[in-house]
Amino acid sequence: MPLEFLPIVIMIIIGLVLGLAFAYLSEWLGARRVTPGKLTTYESGMVPIGTAQDRFSIKFYLTAVSFIVFDIEVVFMYPWAVQLRELGMRGFSAMMIFVVILLIGLFYEIKKGGIKWD
Repeated sequence: MPLEFLPIVIMIIIGLVLGLAFAYLSEWLGARRVTPGKLTTYESGMVPIGTAQDRFSIKFYLTAVSFIVFDIEVVFMYPWAVQLRELGMRGFSAMMIFVVILLIGLFYEIKKGGIKWD
């Protein structure tokens, strides 16, 4: 193994050892108070109403689509913008295809009424 990777291997080993040590220490030293609220189905202590088979509104899924369309693409656009000159026309056309796909998702969301917050 090349010596260049030695610091990374040491960091991974230290991370694993500390992570396992903290997990076992918290289990060993942590409080063990059992309350009726902790024994319920939900951590909030609220009594579950209805079944787990309830249908969700389409607004729930449109919120997820909105998150993807408006936030996640930035993760791809920043590095692309930094490397645009090196990528050339091929990189530009690939990003335009990506933007068109995002616009299709945005238009779908607008059509389904996901932008209306009523």
